[in-house]
Amino acid sequence: MKKVKDLKKWIELYNEVKAAADELQLAYEYVKEGIVSEEEVDAAYAKALELIENLEFRNMLRDEADQMSCVLKINSGAGGTESQDWASMLYRMYMRWAEANGYKVSVANYQDGDEAGIKTATLNIEGDYAYGYLKSENGVHRLVRVSPYNAQGKRMTSFASVFVTPLVDDTIEVKIDQAAISWDTFRSGGAGGQNVNKVESGVRLRYQFKDPYTGEEEEILIENTETRDQPKNRENAMRQLRSILYDKELKHRMAEQEKVEAGKKKIEWGSQIRSYVFDDRRVKDHRTNYQTSDVTGVMDGKIDGFIKAYLMEFAGTEK
Repeated sequence: MKKVKDLKKWIELYNEVKAAADELQLAYEYVKEGIVSEEEVDAAYAKALELIENLEFRNMLRDEADQMSCVLKINSGAGGTESQDWASMLYRMYMRWAEANGYKVSVANYQDGDEAGIKTATLNIEGDYAYGYLKSENGVHRLVRVSPYNAQGKRMTSFASVFVTPLVDDTIEVKIDQAAISWDTFRSGGAGGQNVNKVESGVRLRYQFKDPYTGEEEEILIENTETRDQPKNRENAMRQLRSILYDKELKHRMAEQEKVEAGKKKIEWGSQIRSYVFDDRRVKDHRTNYQTSDVTGVMDGKIDGFIKAYLMEFAGTEK
């Protein structure tokens, strides 16, 4: 049914483009006869062009993982309160983007900052192509502004990292070594009063991962405080673990493909990707050179221009 739904969507999009192109052709012929105005022809052209560009844009998301929901994790960088405030601003930005695009968002983990902002937050963003769109956000985001937390009013630079992985559902098999898993429980934190959870419903999953290709070992740490139900939080943590392991396999395939296609541009995961310079009214992506002066709009979740520029330039290199 999922495959049928996907194919049906492609057919609908094609029919929309075909109808707009036919309408444009008729308008072009009618304007010569004085039946329609040039403004109406221009409007028909703009509509057809927008539909074609949207179809082309969607075609950039053709990998298996692109169609999936995603897990988006934000970590504040070094710099204390300023970086933690920047992390909370990114959190708000992605929440706004998801809401505007009709995605379902749940907060899997949220840790308040020491004075303001957040130390880390993990969002599950569920809906078609969430990973395909948001994979462009993987990396370090840099903020330059006059800090409200600096008494001298100095211009400061802050960093926060964003990690995006496909949210693997139960239909995808991922091999997990049960012997490599250990669990801790803890009380969910909060601002105090009624928000403090007096039962240890929060779970911490530690997974001793050994890379099957390089033999390197690392510990994967996942915390989940999404609900007050410990078994449910365990289930959610395992779902995130499957997503992380799937993403590692995906990155390995990408790395192998890059070796074969060495002439193509290489995208470094985890490198500084975008700068947000508030006092200069500028947000610039360093990979595509796409930039905008609408800083307020970007921080309100209007990041589609950055996503589109990234996919149009790099989507073909990620197969």
